[in-house]
Amino acid sequence: MTNYAVIGAGPMGLACAYELTRRGHHVDVYEADDRLGGMSAHFDFNGLSIERYYHFICKHDEPMFELLQELGIADKLKWKDTSMGYFYAGRHYAWGNPFALLRFSPLPLLSRLRYGLHMFYCTKLKDWKKIDSLEASQWIKGWIGETAYKILWERLFALKFHKYVGNLSASWIWARIRRVGQSRKSLFQETMGYLQGGSQTLLDRLEQAITEQGGNIYLSTRVGEVLSDGDAIKGLQLGDGRVVEYEQVISTVPLPFVPKLLKTLPEQYKQAYEAIKNIGVVCLLFKLKRPITPHFWLNISDTRIEIPGLIEMSNLQPFNEHIVYVPFYLPQDHPKFGQSDEAFVQETLGYFNMLCPEFSKSDVIDVNVSRYGFAQPICPPAFLEGLPPIRSEINGLYIMDTSYYYPEDRSISESVQLGRQLINSILS
Repeated sequence: MTNYAVIGAGPMGLACAYELTRRGHHVDVYEADDRLGGMSAHFDFNGLSIERYYHFICKHDEPMFELLQELGIADKLKWKDTSMGYFYAGRHYAWGNPFALLRFSPLPLLSRLRYGLHMFYCTKLKDWKKIDSLEASQWIKGWIGETAYKILWERLFALKFHKYVGNLSASWIWARIRRVGQSRKSLFQETMGYLQGGSQTLLDRLEQAITEQGGNIYLSTRVGEVLSDGDAIKGLQLGDGRVVEYEQVISTVPLPFVPKLLKTLPEQYKQAYEAIKNIGVVCLLFKLKRPITPHFWLNISDTRIEIPGLIEMSNLQPFNEHIVYVPFYLPQDHPKFGQSDEAFVQETLGYFNMLCPEFSKSDVIDVNVSRYGFAQPICPPAFLEGLPPIRSEINGLYIMDTSYYYPEDRSISESVQLGRQLINSILS
């Protein structure tokens, strides 16, 4: 039996620990936060247990379905027919199906047809490496034209990726289009999934399985340094100074943290990790007395509104109130990232009035603001080629985060799959 440490108790770290303990190995999981889950963690929203950042399940999230079945909670997975909307130049439009596209009058008919053809291509493309060397905005323009790009994509890209627009991987953007595009029960009907009880249902069951199988999970326990002799792992030094010996260490924290944890890491790898850029997020979560839209997902392309969209979770999951997530995606060095919570709240309330003229401030029951500096890695063309291997040069040390399931979109399902794949490769 090998003695393992896993750094990070998000879905990826927990999947590693689950698979290791399931196969008879001892595992200690260390998490700096006071709760499980990373970006899928829940909090008490004045009586409502809910994720700090929005999550949803798509029809092809097979690794998630397999794990739910193993854990005996497959019955907690529920599906609902949902819809998407588009707010452009002060007007709401239906979106997400062929009829809606054909009725989207701001685009010339030829542009609408080209856009639809591109979406169809994205759902059918299987070999993402065919487009991996292409830059995303140029790739999209080549399919749909300058006019459609300007109306449908330009502002979304600018508000999601900021200074990194112009150097994004086409295959990375394709994966996002495909994941949502394939989550349908028909050409005309989108279907999304959720877990009863939210992500906490999965997190609690993983914790139970790991501990029942002999593993330990230590919350509010920061790792100060990963110890090695330069060639092989020796263990961990915790934030309180304690040293714990381990034969194998798996790090699942964001890659920019890695150089601080590994003083003996070769300089070339430190530079590779430090070169990875991330977009942060300031995510507002509202309880409201009235809906903002009838849609689960609303894309926004309006020069007055500085968010790329909002997610009305109560149009997917049943809640007693209307639940709306409003994400502001910002690099950590963006001046706006440091604004007060109240400034973000007041800005968003103004947007609600534009989107729903009947809305008033008295419709707000509660609001929460969460911030995270590493919401999503920025992936330029051929991104994977620049990443150091997961199996590091230090024997017994494995380093990965959500970057390594490129080009796929960040999701719990992808994290679960990568974590279990790593353990299978280690133990094979």
